[in-house]
Amino acid sequence: MAQSDTSDVKIAGPLETALVQLDQTAELLQLEQSIHGKLREPKRVVRVSVPTKMDDGDVEVFVGYRSQHNMDRGPCKGGIRYHPGVTMEEVMALSMWMTWKCAVVNVPFGGGKGGIACNPKGMSMAELERMTRRFASELVDIIGPDIDIPAPDVYTNAQTMAWIMDTYSMNAGHVVPAVVTGKPVELGGSLGRDKATGLGCVFVVREALKTLGMPIEGARMAVQGFGNVGSWYSRLIEPIGGKVVAASDSRGGVYNPNGIACADLVAHKKETGSVVGCAGTDGITNEELLAVDCEVLVPSALEGVITSETAPTIKAKVIAEGANGPTTPRGQEALNDKGIFVLPDILANAGGVTVSYFEWVQSLAGYFWSEEEVDTQLEKVMVTAFERVHAESEKLGVDMRLAASAVGVGRVARAVRLRGIYP
Repeated sequence: MAQSDTSDVKIAGPLETALVQLDQTAELLQLEQSIHGKLREPKRVVRVSVPTKMDDGDVEVFVGYRSQHNMDRGPCKGGIRYHPGVTMEEVMALSMWMTWKCAVVNVPFGGGKGGIACNPKGMSMAELERMTRRFASELVDIIGPDIDIPAPDVYTNAQTMAWIMDTYSMNAGHVVPAVVTGKPVELGGSLGRDKATGLGCVFVVREALKTLGMPIEGARMAVQGFGNVGSWYSRLIEPIGGKVVAASDSRGGVYNPNGIACADLVAHKKETGSVVGCAGTDGITNEELLAVDCEVLVPSALEGVITSETAPTIKAKVIAEGANGPTTPRGQEALNDKGIFVLPDILANAGGVTVSYFEWVQSLAGYFWSEEEVDTQLEKVMVTAFERVHAESEKLGVDMRLAASAVGVGRVARAVRLRGIYP
């Protein structure tokens, strides 16, 4: 199968990036053309109209999507995001990455992803609820505990999942807590789910620094994107010795080479809606944050921020991708040229789907774990996944991104071979 062009100019978005990565992995693994072709295409993609009554009485029609990439290892799993930039191509790419991510940490799911193109910051809670319930009702036939289990993502949260669970349950005629994860604990959510992605990232950064012979005590961290992942990562890396020197969100960033107390960042953002202006810091842009002198850079915002243009400015020794798809293929080439150790998204931010798996298991069983049990099991999964990917990297002589993809794609490919094609 022909390989995709890897130039930043030719790559228009995350779907092209995801396909380039798959093609490179397929070549490395010498995948059969039939399996390679199957994995390049999602199993199902739906586009739905989401008419929503607004508070002023008018009806606004939004467009929603759900991509289900693969079900060979289990039901689909993946978030739902509310963002003006949501497109069908974006959710297709994200669902593909979710398939590999689930396989890297070896949980029995395939990849799904969805979203609505909207501006949630400009909507009231009542409008968000009506939009969410209408979207859930449009998806009711293709989601479920054994089919596809949504979760929170960009600008969605536990409340969003509660609305989806309730809508699905009303249609089913009984309570179905396992239809979503990331829901409130009171409705069957898991303890530790809110911090899971950030904590999983902490575990793999700790293991990476240990492997590279770098002390974590005093290691400087630059965190781009101080949302759920970035803020939890910052709060949890601090107690084990990491020092956050820069942080940012959509409005801009802050910098202090001597370190910034994470409690101050969290409190300031809660009060003002942004980290910008936090006491004792200097203002920087998101682009400048990428070039901060530090040991670990954690891009936790949106896709495509590390490119062939921005990568040469990066001074970090380690990059841990808290976001999905923050690095383009040409960006990765530039990072390799600089000898930067990259913990790719399908490994670094897999803590969220891992604890979502734990939540799904708990919801199905009706038996719930303590937060300590959740954290302990998450650590085991993330450390094992890091060790497996690093061993593959050493064995194949490739970077960690290609090694993680080889682990994930390889496991899915084996499932495809074993199951065969029906009919």
